[in-house]
Amino acid sequence: MSRPLLRVRAGADPAAPGAGLPDGLLAGLAAALAGRGPALLPVDEELPPAGVPVGRVPDEVALAVATSGSTGEPRTVLLAAEALRTSARATADRLQGPGRWLLALPVHHVAGLQVLVRSVLAGTEPVALPPGPFRPPAFVAATDALVGDAGADAGAGTGAGAGAARAPLYTSLVPTQLRRLLDDPAALDALRAFDAVLLGGAAPPARLVSAARTAGVPVVVTYGMSETCGGCVYDGVPLDGVGVRVEDPDATGAGRVLLSGPVLALGYAPGTAPHISSSAAARPPGAVGGDLLPLDTSALVVLDGVPHLRTSDLGRWRDGRLEVLGRADDVVVTGGVNVAPAAVERVLAEVPGVAEACVVGVPDDEWGRAVVALVVPSGRPPGLDEVRAAAAGALGPAAAPRALLLVDALPLRGPGKVDRRAAAALAAAAPAVASRRAPVPPTAQEDPS
Repeated sequence: MSRPLLRVRAGADPAAPGAGLPDGLLAGLAAALAGRGPALLPVDEELPPAGVPVGRVPDEVALAVATSGSTGEPRTVLLAAEALRTSARATADRLQGPGRWLLALPVHHVAGLQVLVRSVLAGTEPVALPPGPFRPPAFVAATDALVGDAGADAGAGTGAGAGAARAPLYTSLVPTQLRRLLDDPAALDALRAFDAVLLGGAAPPARLVSAARTAGVPVVVTYGMSETCGGCVYDGVPLDGVGVRVEDPDATGAGRVLLSGPVLALGYAPGTAPHISSSAAARPPGAVGGDLLPLDTSALVVLDGVPHLRTSDLGRWRDGRLEVLGRADDVVVTGGVNVAPAAVERVLAEVPGVAEACVVGVPDDEWGRAVVALVVPSGRPPGLDEVRAAAAGALGPAAAPRALLLVDALPLRGPGKVDRRAAAALAAAAPAVASRRAPVPPTAQEDPS
């Protein structure tokens, strides 16, 4: 059995009064989850329709998510309705039960989609930020509306708040958004109204998480990906039903992370073409073809009779919690020594004057690849000697950046996800000086909202 896959608009019309979600998206999502309607593929209408499959999918598929993939290559993940429901139930069980959500992330990415899925299954309607760049005042206004809706539900005895003082309030953010909100007094007050603030998209600096929690913000750090229906490990502890294995650990306990459980995607649909084929583009808007899309399950491996997703991430267990160390394919080999960029970034995040950091390797005649740090400064920018001393002291001399590039913003390829390819290109193109500032090309930036 199969059903059609329908492309739907992920963003609302900015000109519409009070725009937040496209008309009919929640109803279409509810029908997809219940098996009464087509599977949905939310797309950002502001982007070209690159890599969007058109056709039919297995009947159990409810959502397709176009992802930038582990290496920046576009892929389309197929998620079953039962996997999405299981993920939503596990999240509610880990938090304070079903609640009301504020949508602050784009719904063509899995984190934003999961806010909608959780809302549909809880019988509530999320409050969505208006279209456009993420701004703290808009977050404050949306939080006020969310608090009012939750109180009204409690008073009326309906929705997730029925029979309670009010429904729990949740939102999901990426580190860049959280950092902006902490710097705004009114937004910080708004954050304190939530019962949980899920933080994902990229590994947050420990200093950011500590600052938020110290300020009274109930941050929950999540780890997951489109292939796991979003976050499946909360604060280092897998959600109920999720299995985590560390494959071939080294002397430090670090190895490749493998994930299993009912939240796994069915596989991938074709989604690497730079443009929709001419025959697909000629169909009426929203139309789908009759061909069943082939299912690529190459990312799944069976171990002990159980399907696992072999991720591109390295991790280890520490005090019973999973510590994600970064991507295996990001490792920089410099002078014959392996350097994990994520480890260096964690160290640099604690250096005064560093707001954000990205570490990459660039070709070098002497070292093979040289470690370069791109830093978004906060206040007085750090110097190369400072970042070298911090990295060398914590991780050894090979981890010390050979160059420091100050940038206005790190290039992104999704909500909160640094585009390492673009960052490496930016570093390689910079003049060979020890430390300088370079603006990020506008085309390489993506607002976290």
